[in-house]
Formats: sequence, structure tokens, C-alpha cells
Amino acid sequence: MIFNKEKSLKDEIINIGKKLYALRLVVARSGNLSMRIDENNILVTASGTSLGNLNYDDIIKVDLTNPEDIKNSRLTSEFPLHNLVYKNFPCKVVIHCHPTLVNAYFAIYSDLKALTFETKLYLGNIPVVEQDTPAITRPELVTNALKISNLVVVKNHGVVSIADKFSDALYLIETLEEAVKVAATARLFKKEILDDLDKELKTSLAGDNAYLMFSKDHIQAIVDAVNKDEFIQKKGQELDLTMQYAIKLDGQDKVYKFIFEKGRITKLEFDDNAPFVASAPADVWEMIFLGKLDPFVATMQGKMKLKGELGKLSRWYVPFSRLFQIFKEVKIK
Repeated sequence: MIFNKEKSLKDEIINIGKKLYALRLVVARSGNLSMRIDENNILVTASGTSLGNLNYDDIIKVDLTNPEDIKNSRLTSEFPLHNLVYKNFPCKVVIHCHPTLVNAYFAIYSDLKALTFETKLYLGNIPVVEQDTPAITRPELVTNALKISNLVVVKNHGVVSIADKFSDALYLIETLEEAVKVAATARLFKKEILDDLDKELKTSLAGDNAYLMFSKDHIQAIVDAVNKDEFIQKKGQELDLTMQYAIKLDGQDKVYKFIFEKGRITKLEFDDNAPFVASAPADVWEMIFLGKLDPFVATMQGKMKLKGELGKLSRWYVPFSRLFQIFKEVKIK
């Protein structure tokens, strides 16, 4: 007899399996799904099952603290990936599937060509993990990449997406499949795509100094670079970039508030009394300052918290994208 909660969760897994199959994101017996029941227990699809035709017996309940459960011979060969994900992230669902266009694109290219604002905002730079075997035998590479993005490409194999709901995990996969489709279609019109939005603007920053992350010297170097940047000054004038934006390091008493007037930072203050406050733990900020994670993407994927409406901040998307590029150019230790 299946308890009502467990039955309801299995129904969710069955339904998302059918949807993945209908969208041709999985075929035959490929892919696997899992869902968290509570802190220690998950549900995961069994080895050799078709996600488009699951039944209750195809979904196994596993106590992650029970060695006997983990040795179950019916578990998918990629169970170690699901196990490691739930041990490292608070997410509630994992989708692993094999989108045709995504697999084809990343078999040839190592980076996603972002041709639409939606791709840049929701996906950013998708991490790509090298794969040498038919199954994911080095799950730690995937979990490390998931710290950067909730969606990871496993080269020559498929994708792994995590979220609190299956719909959110699926939306990321669909968005990536569509982004690849747009890039492929664009190449029909022009073989060599030049995307002006992705061209790095040259900035002359004095010296090769590296700063302690979130130190006053680090933030002041960003302010100085912003105020010397012709592109931000131009767009700040055009878009009336006059506002207050604060960045906050979670768990530490470190807050910096940028006061913008027409694109220039006229004052730096040290409180979070601002209409927009971006906050995140140190490991997320480190990835942002190293250029591995876009703050817009981090916000959309829940890795960074934003006080204030993202829609209102998006009106300054272009100058803020340049600001985040400067974040990367000011080196940290």
C-alpha cells in the first residue's frame, strides 16, 4: 500500500516522464528522474524504465542513509549522481534527459551562443562537463558545475537540471533546447554569427592588482572602473541610470551601496537601505566575481536573492551587464 504523499509524488514523476517523452527530450529507455520525499528519502526511477510509460513499480523509494537501499540492484546506474545532488543541494527534484539538439550542439561547440535576451537572462553561461563513459561515472564533476548553474550539459550524453519543482527544471531544459534551435537557425542565414551583445568591451584598468573579495579596496576598484567606462556612461545617460543598488555578503557584516546618477557612481555607502539589494553567500559571489556566474542568471535560478523587482531592474539590463563584466575584470585573490 502506498501512502497518500508518496503516491502523489509518484504521480508527479509519472506525469513529468510523459511530458519529457512527448517533447522528445527522452526516447526509449533513456533518462532518469528523482524527487525528494524528506531529508533522507527520495524517489528515483528504476534502471531500464521508459520515462514515457512509467508505473508505480518503476519508481523506487530510497533511504539515502540506509546502505541496503543504496545497494538495490534495480537502481539506475546514475543513482550516484542523484544521491550526490541531494547531499549537496536543497533542491527537491532532478531531471536527467538527452535533448537531441542540445546533444548535437555541444558535441561540436563548447559554449552556448546566446542570441536572445531570454537566453542570457535565464541561462547565462551553461557549464559543460566532459564525459568519457555511457553513464555518468564522475558525478562530482556535475555537482561542482551545478554550483554555477541549475542546468549542466554532460558532453556527448545529455543534461542534468535541478529545481524545487519539475516544471522549473523542465523550463530550463526547454529554454536551452530553444536557444540551440535559434543558434542553428541563425546559421542558416549567416554561417559566422557575430553577436554584438557578447563582444567584450575593452577597458584599460591600471595594473594587475588582485583584491581580497568584498574588501573596501575591491569595491572601490569596481567603482573607479565603472566611472571610467565610456559604455556605461553612454548607456547611463541614455537610460537615466539613476538609482541605488546594494550588494551584500550573506553571513558577514559586509554591504556596499552604489548610488548611481546618470550612469556614474557618485557615492559609495555601507548599508542595505536601497530599492535593490543583491545578496548571496561567499561561494556564489566568488563565482560572480570570477565571471563564471551572471548575477541575473543567479537571481533567476535562486542562487542569489534580490530585494526589489527584477522587472524594474531589467530596464537597465545593458549597462548592468557591462557592470557585471567589470566585476570580472577587477581581479580577486
